[in-house]
Amino acid sequence: MPLRTRLLPFLIFAIAVASWVVGCSAPNLPFARLSGLIVSRQLDEISGLAASRAHDGVLWAHNDSGNPARLYAISTRGRLLARFDVEGAKNVDWEDISSFDLAGHHYLLLADTGDNGGHRRDFVLYVFEEPAKLESGVLRPRWSIHARWPDGPRDCEAVAVDAVLGQVLLISKKRVPPELFSLPLANPHGAVLEARRIGRLEGVPQADPELKLQDPTLAALFSQVTAADVSPDRNTLAVLTYGSVLFYRRAEAEDWADAVSHSPEAHDVPPIPQAEALTWSAGGTGLYSSGEFSPAPIFYLVPQQ
Repeated sequence: MPLRTRLLPFLIFAIAVASWVVGCSAPNLPFARLSGLIVSRQLDEISGLAASRAHDGVLWAHNDSGNPARLYAISTRGRLLARFDVEGAKNVDWEDISSFDLAGHHYLLLADTGDNGGHRRDFVLYVFEEPAKLESGVLRPRWSIHARWPDGPRDCEAVAVDAVLGQVLLISKKRVPPELFSLPLANPHGAVLEARRIGRLEGVPQADPELKLQDPTLAALFSQVTAADVSPDRNTLAVLTYGSVLFYRRAEAEDWADAVSHSPEAHDVPPIPQAEALTWSAGGTGLYSSGEFSPAPIFYLVPQQ
């Protein structure tokens, strides 16, 4: 392949970053900086990120549908550290991953919930214990949660965990406004569970008239939800769309249905091509975000305090 062809993705990304930097003299952005760049060809369709609870400075990542059933450990700068083949789980359409602690153990929840065609009423969530060593190998689910939507198929790319409540939160992608669903984190009897709709997300920014005229395709995607994560202190649900990063704050007496009923703190997404991955850092001071592109930038975002 000619050098010019091989460098084209890098040039496109560099131009996007330069344009963002030049145009951010009065930004509607959280504090955002480029944390790293993922250049491994094994990670070219990243649709989920989760900050490791077992290894400092490590993110877990996975690819979208059509790729092998694998989880990848990468550094926050984007360096590939280890690769784990997953046994007992098929990558039908993996769309998000969350990390959480439970009973003194570190876990990852992987969401096979994607449904671009609107044909899947059933979906699966897989829970893995984080490996103690970052040495490439095999992972097997500790348990699985088989579930279905209550009233027909939905595309879902945003899944988060509140381990204190024993609750999995799922957000629909294409419904307006987006719907918030809940499932129990444990499934001791192995039954097929039904997701329960508990609320709808208020205040999700929509494409403005100018964008609708300039780029109707992007405008149609602008408000679709692609990732979510609960902060380690459980005070904030961060939600990613193709156009915005949203922070839904939860007061002490509120549940997550209450939290998403209020208008969020909203910011523009930094220049992430097809932004589909978001995770709080293990310490909860900020978030890492990336997307389905190669090479894939990793941005670090810090919301207002």
